[in-house]
Amino acid sequence: MPKTWSYDDFVEGACLDLGSKRVTAEEIVAFASEFDPQPMHLDEEAGRASILGGLSASGWHTCAMFMRMLCDAFLLDSTSQGSPGIDSVKWKNPVLAGDTLSGRVTIRAKRMSKSRPGLGFVSMRSELTNQRGETVFELENSGMFLTREAAGR
Repeated sequence: MPKTWSYDDFVEGACLDLGSKRVTAEEIVAFASEFDPQPMHLDEEAGRASILGGLSASGWHTCAMFMRMLCDAFLLDSTSQGSPGIDSVKWKNPVLAGDTLSGRVTIRAKRMSKSRPGLGFVSMRSELTNQRGETVFELENSGMFLTREAAGR
């Protein structure tokens, strides 16, 4: 089945909506229990006693939630070939239990690979905000996508 999004479809300056996601206390604790068992991610009282102000998602949990939002918005319906890495990730404000995150991706630049015909790099800046409009997460990276022609081969 052909994928909707290929390298050809990304336009510099375009903003792509990632939708929204409500963050629950249960998922914060479940993620932290397995991957980042710091007190502020496991217990409401410990979170309130910290500089974060309440039960807060691990930054790595925020990354994982972002990745799910990205996949659901367009990545799973694309010619994505992965990413060569992350240029920067910033956790700007805590993600607290009960927050609703909204996301967007801005296409910054794109270029074709010099060594792999039919493969292009798409430079993106991504952001998650909470229901108060506060930025909680920023990420800059490039994704690798096949052109529509290369995907048809």
